[in-house]
Amino acid sequence: MSAQTAGPETLGHLSEEPKGEDPGSSKARTITGKSPMRIALGRLLRDKIAIVCLAVVLFFVLIAIFAGPLQKAFGVTTDTAYPSQFLNLDGTPRAEFGPPYGGFTMDHPFGIAPRTATDNLAFWLQGAQNSLQIATTATIVAMLLGVTLGLLGGFLGGVVDRVIGFVTDFFLTLPFILAALTIAPIINERFRDSDNYPTIQVIALIGVLAGFGWMSVARLIRGEVLSLREREFVQAARVMGMPTRRLLLKELLPNLVAPIVVASSLMLPAFVAAEAGLAFLGIGVTTRPSWGQTLNQGIGFFDNYPLYLYQPLIAIVAIVLALNLLGDALRDALDPKTRR
Repeated sequence: MSAQTAGPETLGHLSEEPKGEDPGSSKARTITGKSPMRIALGRLLRDKIAIVCLAVVLFFVLIAIFAGPLQKAFGVTTDTAYPSQFLNLDGTPRAEFGPPYGGFTMDHPFGIAPRTATDNLAFWLQGAQNSLQIATTATIVAMLLGVTLGLLGGFLGGVVDRVIGFVTDFFLTLPFILAALTIAPIINERFRDSDNYPTIQVIALIGVLAGFGWMSVARLIRGEVLSLREREFVQAARVMGMPTRRLLLKELLPNLVAPIVVASSLMLPAFVAAEAGLAFLGIGVTTRPSWGQTLNQGIGFFDNYPLYLYQPLIAIVAIVLALNLLGDALRDALDPKTRR
């Protein structure tokens, strides 16, 4: 194949051969091979939008990881204050404690919450931590479930594939919001008096998110496996008598890394938005600080204190938009055929 038809991303980088040099010399044309992951990484690093989105995502990840130390650094806490010492009669913060009637103060950089007088920055940091923890855990659980069922259905076929397909279609017919509205009151009534109620509420929310998020992944992986199982390396492994478990984990799964990464990068922002939406409706996590709870409370004070509503709203929009754009960039980098 000539150098004109061999692109640098498929066969490697071809260095220029100086005129008059002996082809056998050390300065002759050399070929440096590139792995598919290195090629994808190179495409991703050349995408300026992807780099900006990655920086935004890393910013929120660091906030979620170091929410506790950041609260100590700013001297803020989520502990309930005495509202009468900080609020006016209409429930809004006094001018000396920040917006909306006063300037910003380092004692409360984001101001204080109306009606409760709790620190907004502390709740914002804790909300970021809880939202990303729940969304990330639900994404991992949904991916494990979807990838496992997709692998088994696509590779084994027959009755197994039909049963998994029926279960997938059944869950796709169930409305997510209706199921959440049904499950939340049951959990609340059953475990409200339990000492582990906050933990149970989080586990239930993760179960609802993952239970209604794995179906698209299972279908995607099944389609990929149906194509891969007819490839020569899979047929050779079967002829050699390789056990099914080893064939799935050692032969098929490594070839599914790209679609799994893309699917998880697009599922995570959906779960972040869903967690905030359920908390806004009052059926999500209510025992921990949440951006959705702040949105719900901020609606009533929008006319006098719009910043109270904008703080979590801007954060949700920023993280969801950054994760979605980063997921699209990962898809384009891993599969050049999808590049727009």
